[in-house]
Amino acid sequence: MNIRFYNARILTMEQGCDLIRGELWTKGERIAYVGPEKEAEPGTVWDEQIDCQGNVLMPGFKNAHTHSAMTAMRSFADDMPLQEWLNTRIFPLEAKMTEQDNNDLTKLAILEYLTTGVTAIFDMYLSPKDIAQACIDMGMRCVLVSGLNKFGPSVKEMENRYLSLNRLHPLISYRMGVHAEYTCDRGLLEEVSGLIHQYRAPLFAHLSETELETRECVERYGMTPPRFFDSLGLFDFGGGGYHCVYFTEEDMDLFAKKGLHIVTNPGSNTKLASGIAPVGRFLEKKINVAIGTDGPSSNNCLDMFREMFLVTGLAKLLQKDAAAMDAREVLAMATVNGARAMGLADADILAEGKLADLILIDLHQPNMQPLNNIVKNIVYSGSKQNVKLTMINGQILYRDGRFAGDVDPEAIYRKANEIIARLAG
Repeated sequence: MNIRFYNARILTMEQGCDLIRGELWTKGERIAYVGPEKEAEPGTVWDEQIDCQGNVLMPGFKNAHTHSAMTAMRSFADDMPLQEWLNTRIFPLEAKMTEQDNNDLTKLAILEYLTTGVTAIFDMYLSPKDIAQACIDMGMRCVLVSGLNKFGPSVKEMENRYLSLNRLHPLISYRMGVHAEYTCDRGLLEEVSGLIHQYRAPLFAHLSETELETRECVERYGMTPPRFFDSLGLFDFGGGGYHCVYFTEEDMDLFAKKGLHIVTNPGSNTKLASGIAPVGRFLEKKINVAIGTDGPSSNNCLDMFREMFLVTGLAKLLQKDAAAMDAREVLAMATVNGARAMGLADADILAEGKLADLILIDLHQPNMQPLNNIVKNIVYSGSKQNVKLTMINGQILYRDGRFAGDVDPEAIYRKANEIIARLAG
């Protein structure tokens, strides 16, 4: 579709967080123009022209770590430490989940992503082809990542998924990964290392999420999880880690030297009492830091506004410095940095030729007034109630509280409740 957005404040993120006044045009799945208001070429036919009324157009948020289909377990297994939560509540339930469950529950998560302005997800969960199909059906951009562990899938299956899912659909890509050091034995990780060397592929994993995980890895191998992974060659072609709460200075130096990415998940880490990641130190060492919600059973919501506030708030507490972690840095983490971590070079900023993945932020609400500093309003007082429109790949999927097309939210809600009733039963 050819759409003209005009009378907009535009936060391109190309030169940081400076706002411009003007308009943005989309043609098909790409952005055709960003800049001051101007006349279109003679003969241009717009499918729609949208008066933004001075509201903010900006790149959509990149939820750089999530487990979408865990929507089934939202508020089902709460107020427990990570290992007990996983072993007594989550893993037994997951063992009963079908591929169709994975598809249906991912659709519920996508509804939430759209309402909170998320235009791409980095999803690690069961049955990735069914996650992919849900995303294709709903129009969500998705980078899948393997959660391989000692319970499955096999390394050969991860290779098959890597080859097939990376050419499945323009909205879908796939990265190699493992769940974590503590769910993989050394032999399995060595086999994975052979595969990533064969394809020269980056690898992602949960790393140093808890103090217990880190301590036990040191007891087993004499190294922290990042250093152990690196000793096996798992980071020879890039990648990164999720959580990274208990990183040592040596771990940070390793990530900086190799250009690896860190995805911080403050909501989940706070709720599970895992700790506070030293995000300020990561930035000082020039490590690319992105933001993810983690899954909706450990968070429990998929709201990037809340995550942004927690990133800056927890950093200020940890460093005992109210000037730490400026809102502009945090907004970059939630957008541009996430795109970098996910390999979405065409969906990072708003510029001619980039993918039309964008959101419209409503400034005409009490929490965004007065307009002393719009960027800081978005990070410190913004809410998903301010997401007026979400566009992915040039398609408007959510606008003014309604989902596009034939999406039936109530049917998706009913299905999710049926699934958890069966699984819990």
